[in-house]
Amino acid sequence: MSADTLKGRQSVRATFRLPPQIIALLSVTADQLGLKKKSLFDQLVEDRNILEQLAAGAELSQANEEQRQQKTFVVSRNSLSSLEYVAKTHGVSRDLLVEISIKRLLPVLNAEQEKQKNRKKILADLEAYLQEGLRLLSTSDRLLGSEDTASRSLAHLLTQYGRAIEEMREQVERGRKIEDFQ
Repeated sequence: MSADTLKGRQSVRATFRLPPQIIALLSVTADQLGLKKKSLFDQLVEDRNILEQLAAGAELSQANEEQRQQKTFVVSRNSLSSLEYVAKTHGVSRDLLVEISIKRLLPVLNAEQEKQKNRKKILADLEAYLQEGLRLLSTSDRLLGSEDTASRSLAHLLTQYGRAIEEMREQVERGRKIEDFQ
């Protein structure tokens, strides 16, 4: 470990001109994955080898200048250094390199959107199953009495099951941000 290594992890602010949907992609993906935007951004741009590959293919990407807005990110000094080095070496704008790097999140977000659809289906099935369990508890209470050990065990089971469903509802609710992202 050296002073330079430690300083490289130091945070700095950097401003880029990016399309709004790219800014949203980074934000939504970070939120969905439970990561800080800085951490996700650093993971996308800190590896010079990957940046070199992206820069080599950057000629194929067209930058649309009129649809860009300024956005300031907190990034590590190492990430910014890698970004600036590769942009300068390949004659590619930093902004385009950042845009291409963030676009790499699209398959991740698409996979998360698919998981969100599946979570919603599973939640609906779980809720239907809970309703069936509540009907069974009502039958148990009527036939055995609410103080019978079988009825109490079933009531306890359904309470735990209800808590699990509530956790699933919270997951689905957190995922609503990604449902409509294009």
